[in-house]
Amino acid sequence: MTSTDQTRFPAGGVSTPPAGHRPAGRASRRAETRRKWYEIVGLTTPAIVVYVMFVLVPMGFAVYYSLYRWRGVGPPTDYVGLRNYTLAFQDPIFLDALRNNAIIVFGSLLIQGPVALGIALLLNRRFRGRALFRLLAFVPYVLAEVTVGIMWKLILVENGSLDALLKSLGLGGLVQAWLADLDVVIWTLLFVLTWKYVGFAIILLLAGLSNVPHELTEAAAIDGASWWQTQRHVTLPLLGPTIRIWAFLSMIGSLQVFDVIWVTSVPAVRSLGASGTMATYMVDNGFFARLWGYGNAVAVILFVISFVAALLFQRFILRRDIEGAITRRAN
Repeated sequence: MTSTDQTRFPAGGVSTPPAGHRPAGRASRRAETRRKWYEIVGLTTPAIVVYVMFVLVPMGFAVYYSLYRWRGVGPPTDYVGLRNYTLAFQDPIFLDALRNNAIIVFGSLLIQGPVALGIALLLNRRFRGRALFRLLAFVPYVLAEVTVGIMWKLILVENGSLDALLKSLGLGGLVQAWLADLDVVIWTLLFVLTWKYVGFAIILLLAGLSNVPHELTEAAAIDGASWWQTQRHVTLPLLGPTIRIWAFLSMIGSLQVFDVIWVTSVPAVRSLGASGTMATYMVDNGFFARLWGYGNAVAVILFVISFVAALLFQRFILRRDIEGAITRRAN
């Protein structure tokens, strides 16, 4: 064998690349990885900038101003530390707002959920006029919150449309001061909120029902299962992820509800704590009373409660849905 052959085919039969030579495959993989990172940075940077400017920066200012007694004029100079937070939890009106938010959260979950599920199961069946009924169920959600608030305020006001209807049916004894009675107003507002947002739950559940394989319900019917047994043992378990997502959105929305409560409720009743929520309390004290530092403290409390509730819900209820949606790279 010549020296040239020995260079080309060394002992052992394995050729060795020249010094400094890199395999083309490794270089191409590195270039592909670098290109993907450039794409990620280029596509996410605008969103990150917007998120920092319009979410993180305002949150930082809210925390900063909450540590001062500030009325919105000039730079804040009267530092009070956590005094605004302690004052909030010592105010019975704020504690009433917390209670009202809790009533709305649990009322929405315990009333809207079953009502929306029952209507969705009925609207999922084939019958004449189904499209019209679906549209009518979704119409309240499409209406603006201000429009809904004004409409129901005109209906529920003293001697309004609802009182006139009850009296014409001989049910005058059921007439109440729907928006003025301190013991009734929160339940009245809960009814309005249910009427407004149950359509969203119905549409979400109908979307989930459309993903339930028809073959499974047919197989259950062939095996002799009744309609209720089919819904209980086949449909509802498969609808579980959709129900949990709706419950999460309903909980966060109920904690932050503002528009419908603000427009529908009577200011005098709201100031007594009977119909106010944390959001309306924040606006009443931060904007109209010009207690900007105190209002920012209430905003921070509202954010912390919503954030903790979201984390707990995700940790204990949405955990298996999230884990099932995440695909891990095999080693």
